[in-house]
Amino acid sequence: MSLAHVLLTSLIEKPSTGINLARRFDRSMGFFWNSTHQQIYRELNVMMQKGWISTLEDDDHSRKKTYQVELLGRAELADWMVKQSPPGQLREDLMVRLRAEAQFGCNTMLPELERHLQLHQENLKLYESIFAKDFPNTVPHDRKLFIHKMILQLGIDLERGWIRWLEDLIPALKAFDATADTEKKHDV
Repeated sequence: MSLAHVLLTSLIEKPSTGINLARRFDRSMGFFWNSTHQQIYRELNVMMQKGWISTLEDDDHSRKKTYQVELLGRAELADWMVKQSPPGQLREDLMVRLRAEAQFGCNTMLPELERHLQLHQENLKLYESIFAKDFPNTVPHDRKLFIHKMILQLGIDLERGWIRWLEDLIPALKAFDATADTEKKHDV
């Protein structure tokens, strides 16, 4: 997946100015695809050159451009949607740092693991508040809303998984430290 496909999807949902697109991106697509505002604007320019998007005529003659998807952009997005791709690979530097710590045999990572636990708890609260606001006790009968609900549900499930994992890991690592301290005292 590329940033262009993320932006095409966002613009298909709603033509937007660059700043509005970046703000929407921060509140939705940004949960599973990170990008800076500078990268978004740079990619919009590339997509304009390819003819995938264009700008709408602006009645108030402001400098803001409202971008919309053109036929070439729709074709690109349609081609991309049907391509096969492997499941996303976990690329998490926390896992590599944790493996490195395993080699050192110390618990220097505990503060970082506790911070990650707090961040995942905050993300879960955010996702659950969005879920409660957008899908209050109803089963969407609209296909588009159902898909949005299920994507959000996956985000909630992933955050809960991280929280469970960290809540298992942190006390277990602390127990190893306690055992090591006891063994050192007995050796003296």
